[in-house]
Amino acid sequence: MKFASTRLIAQDIKAMVAFYEMVTGLTADWLAPVFAEIVTSSGTLAIGAAETVALWQPGAAEPGHNRTAILEFQVVDIDADYARLKDKVPLVHEMKTMPWGNTTFQFRDPEGTAVSLYMPATEAAKQRFARQI
Repeated sequence: MKFASTRLIAQDIKAMVAFYEMVTGLTADWLAPVFAEIVTSSGTLAIGAAETVALWQPGAAEPGHNRTAILEFQVVDIDADYARLKDKVPLVHEMKTMPWGNTTFQFRDPEGTAVSLYMPATEAAKQRFARQI
């Protein structure tokens, strides 16, 4: 089995896609006016407009109500990304090193989903991530 993507349902798809393009520095592929994908080297962030939910089952997903997931992006230079984004995103927390060895900061996207950028900081974390490549 291959983990393929995470899909967010957005009330304002254009704002969400623009936000994630700004965060990732990547350009979205618009596969339809109501659906876009941002493809990274390790997975895809799919963003669907609210009206796409009716294609599955009405009420199956609802924009702006996610409080259980955190989207995490591993970065090469956490200091540079923090400096680039800290005044452009609503921060949940400033940069800090977590007990498992990653330096991270967290913010929310326009519809409230938590997003973390992180970089392995301790030697143990760097070794753990080197084994995952």
